[in-house]
Formats: sequence, C-alpha cells, structure tokens
Amino acid sequence: MDEKKQEAVLEAILFAMGESVETKCLAEVIGETPARTRKLLEKMKADWEEEGRGVSLIALEDAWQMCTRPEMYEYLIRIAKAPRKYTLTDTLLETLSIIAYKQPVTKLDVERIRGVNCDHAINRLIEFDLVTELGRMDAPGRPLLFGTTEQFLRSFGVSSLEELPELSAVQIEEFKEQAQQEAREMQTEN
Repeated sequence: MDEKKQEAVLEAILFAMGESVETKCLAEVIGETPARTRKLLEKMKADWEEEGRGVSLIALEDAWQMCTRPEMYEYLIRIAKAPRKYTLTDTLLETLSIIAYKQPVTKLDVERIRGVNCDHAINRLIEFDLVTELGRMDAPGRPLLFGTTEQFLRSFGVSSLEELPELSAVQIEEFKEQAQQEAREMQTEN
C-alpha cells in the first residue's frame, strides 16, 4: 500500500472511530511499524495545519484522535445552537403513536399493529431523539423494548404521557388501513 493510501486509511479510521486509536492498532491495519505509522500521522498533522483544514490530529499518549481545530469552535456552536429540523411522515407519526401509547413495546409488537416492517421508522425516530431503547424484554430472544423520550414530550407540548389524547377505535382502524395501504404500495414497487 503506498503512502497516500495509508494516509487515507488512517484518516478514514480516525474519522469513523471518533475517539483515540492506539498507534500500534493503526500500524497493524496499514501494515507498518508503529514508528513509521507515528511519522505518517505527524506528517498528516503538519500537512493539515499547513492547509488550514477544519480538523487536526492530536496525540494522546500513544494514541491518535481526529478533532476539530479550536479556532473552529465558534462555528460549531452556531450550528449546534440551531434547532434541529426534521419531518415526521405519516409512517413515522403512526409508528411514534404506537410506541407512545403501548410503551414499553418491542419492534415486533409495533409491526403486528402496523402490519409492515418498522425498522426504518424506528431507526429514524431514534435518530430524531423521539424514541429510545428502554432495555430488553425478559423473553426468548430478549427483544429490545422501545419508549418515548423527554424530547418527544417537549416536541409535542406535553409534560407527561398521561396528557396524550385518548385514541378511539376508529383512529386505530385508520392506522391499520393506512399501514396496509403502505404495505401494498411497497409490494407494487418491488
């Protein structure tokens, strides 16, 4: 592997890990000695400084970590303070409603109610910090249990789950019909 490729591999690893990685581990991955790997990382650090990149490399004992350059913090703060915007599709709202009313609930329970696979919807709701893993059910396979978060309460303007409106049998039937329609549309696409 040439030096350019080794640098790219080191950069990719340090970016993806998000934490420090020992020099000897990095050396093993690129097939070099720890001393040679250290020199490559020091060269990368100097090159990045010279280029004025937004990230830098820091050495922590005998490990390396990619981090934001201190002079970039003010820009990070601006973006971090900006409110997160997300769109809740009908699918996400239906899945969220089931989790909110049935929690703690397993993915299988949500799928039984909706009648379709809910992997993507649950993952998006976790990403939006509206749903979280609450632990595992004490049953065969120990499935994950899901429930809502404080962010869910804030987003919907309620202080507790008891403040959620009552669901009528008609609304539950509508959820099922919409989920079945979604399943038919997905089968048509495939």
